[in-house]
Amino acid sequence: MAGTKTTTGAPTDVTQKHNKGGIGESTLRPDGTLKVTGEFAYSSDMWHEDMLWGQTLRSTVAHAEIVSIDTVEALKTPGVYAVLTYDDLPAGMKNYGLEIQDTPVLAHGKVRHHGEPVALVAADHPETARRAAAKIVVEYKELPLITDEASATAPDAVLVHEGRTDEYIEHVPHPNIVHNQPIIRGNAEEAAKKADFVVKGEYTFGMQDQAFLGPESGLAVPAEDGGVDLYVATQWLHSDLEQIAPVLGLPEEKVRMTLSGVGGAFGGREDISMQIHACLLALRTGKPVKIVYNRFESFFGHVHRHPAKLYYEHGATKDGKLTHMKCKIVLDGGAYASASPAVVGNASSLSVGPYVIDDVDIEAIALYSNNPPCGAMRGFGAVQACFAYEAQMDKLADKVGMDRVEFRQLNAMEQGTLLPTGQPVDSPAPVAEILRRVKARPLPPERQWESSEGADVRALPGGLSNTTHGEGVVRGVGYAVGIKNVGFSEGFDDYSTAKVRMEVINGEPVATVHTAMAEVGQGGITVHAQIARTELGVQQVTIHPADTQVGSAGSTSASRQTYVTGGAVKNSCELVREKVLEIGRRKFGSYHPAWATAELLLEGGKVVTDGGEALADLAELLEGESVEIEAEWRHRPTVAFDKKTGQGNGHVQYSFAAHRAVVEVDTELGLVKVIELATAQDVGKALNPLSVVGQIQGGTTQGLGVAVMEEIIVDPKTAKVRNPSFTDYLIPTILDTPTIPVDVLELADPNAPYGLRGMGEAPTLSSTPAVLAAIRNATGLELNKTPVRPEHLTGT
Repeated sequence: MAGTKTTTGAPTDVTQKHNKGGIGESTLRPDGTLKVTGEFAYSSDMWHEDMLWGQTLRSTVAHAEIVSIDTVEALKTPGVYAVLTYDDLPAGMKNYGLEIQDTPVLAHGKVRHHGEPVALVAADHPETARRAAAKIVVEYKELPLITDEASATAPDAVLVHEGRTDEYIEHVPHPNIVHNQPIIRGNAEEAAKKADFVVKGEYTFGMQDQAFLGPESGLAVPAEDGGVDLYVATQWLHSDLEQIAPVLGLPEEKVRMTLSGVGGAFGGREDISMQIHACLLALRTGKPVKIVYNRFESFFGHVHRHPAKLYYEHGATKDGKLTHMKCKIVLDGGAYASASPAVVGNASSLSVGPYVIDDVDIEAIALYSNNPPCGAMRGFGAVQACFAYEAQMDKLADKVGMDRVEFRQLNAMEQGTLLPTGQPVDSPAPVAEILRRVKARPLPPERQWESSEGADVRALPGGLSNTTHGEGVVRGVGYAVGIKNVGFSEGFDDYSTAKVRMEVINGEPVATVHTAMAEVGQGGITVHAQIARTELGVQQVTIHPADTQVGSAGSTSASRQTYVTGGAVKNSCELVREKVLEIGRRKFGSYHPAWATAELLLEGGKVVTDGGEALADLAELLEGESVEIEAEWRHRPTVAFDKKTGQGNGHVQYSFAAHRAVVEVDTELGLVKVIELATAQDVGKALNPLSVVGQIQGGTTQGLGVAVMEEIIVDPKTAKVRNPSFTDYLIPTILDTPTIPVDVLELADPNAPYGLRGMGEAPTLSSTPAVLAAIRNATGLELNKTPVRPEHLTGT
């Protein structure tokens, strides 16, 4: 069988050996040099000597009945080994999904969005597979389109999904609403009567793509036991496994998954893309099958950030205290549910922002439509809300006549504040302080191309980004702050598993860490080694490839992996340490010098920096023995929000970030240069300070993208994507990226490992509204839509 062949480029152990590198130190990433030099093996680099290539045929229309599919000519193509449609799927489960199993493996009866998978081809060359797929003839009978709230919720609206039976259907007012979550606290109507000032706003947030650099790809290898080995880039191995195995008609133990090199994720790899398709073709042909999407196909192969309409009302007294808030958030989830229910929960529960408002009336909904499916992306519902509530804060501060930062500080939440869900914030919430810090930072000089005489413009903040140096360039400054939950919420059993082994190899004590955590660029493998060095006192740590042969680590999302999987590694290391101490007592007794120094090393949690006596004693203690322990770690339990009132302790931890944006706007050409995006953020404990700063700067840049350039354009008449390429879908490059000074606070959360706070998503929230606020400050325009385009600034 093909499963006996060698797979080239398969993941291997990563050994990290440093003289130091424990918790709190800036340890370099072991994969960093390989990635920047192009030597790192990504999933698209996987190869098998007798593999086939898979290709997906996708729908050319957004909503239609499938009248017929003719595969005869495709099957006749030389080099083609298989062509599959829905009718060729194994008996049993034929749908999948993260929360609602509403997504067909291949379209059945109808297609619901542009680019939906309809058929699969396996051939001996990728070009042969593409040509064969093009020969498949699909006859469609187009159906009316659902593209917005009005068309989705009309009494006579066509249903995107007929006969829904999922758990949310009982609580939604229309079958084309995936989920709705009201949050009612106090009495917003009565509180509004006490307001001296009221501001309202309608905001539009565009659809954003995760734009990861490595398109979806993987290699499925059929095995001799009738199962399959899948090497794939994903964010959640065990969730993929739970969705894949039933469709293949196999028990989970016969679907073995190994994480391959991941070229970025940002939420776009939480859902299944090519995994099931590759496995189906491999099992049908008995040969390994590799699927690699090109960039065009990648835009159709994963979910995107939900576009949104947001309607807000805030009130304040004349002394600046917030009185009430009303809002409605409408998220377009597209054709399939994906993570929309959870995104709704986040958007509603965080819609107030990091402010104290006792009286609120909130509703968030996600629609089914015939637009592209939307789901998880960095920030997960909180991004859209932050864009709206921060614009409202500026409007209201201006109405009251207060400084915009001081107005926010006056109303800022702190530890002990009750959220609109009734949940208290039980760890530090330094909202006022991070605002103070970004405001206190010195501003960069204006018109730097004039003040920096003789300097290369490329070296100046903002560099060559999108503006000129003409007389029409105007400076603007804006502020924003946001709140993001950390970890899975609303009663989800959020846990992770880690297996740690300690032994002596070549006379040196070595720790091996094995988890199913997906390393997608966040630096988790570096942190796991740091934890092992700190807890076990070793210098050499080996990180085993992530796979499904160890317990689940959950998804690399929700800013949770350092918190939860880091907690599991810490827990396992502590148990290993106890076992090693038992070995020492048994071998030497408590008075042997080797035992005494090893015990000091282990119990002190010290990292040895000189490679000296203590490590040698530890090696002597362990010689001939090994300890391996697999343990789980869970954060505190949460509960689902009440379906009518939204009350409940739905989140476990919160992350806060503030930004000050400085922009230069060419008011004649409508061009924007972002000069600086200063940020301050509380991270609880910086386990790896260098990595922390990198995460904050990366999230900030993604927020910049959605502010001024990123949007997937969907034709409202056809629901087709108009710009599925990096030629037309623009993302920030190094030339667009401003100076991003970072102020890191470390206010420990007593409930988290090492006091850490998940921090990867929070900077994505506040950078977007800060940039918009700065552009408004420069131009005086209202600008209630992302991204800001030249025509919005010039009126043309």
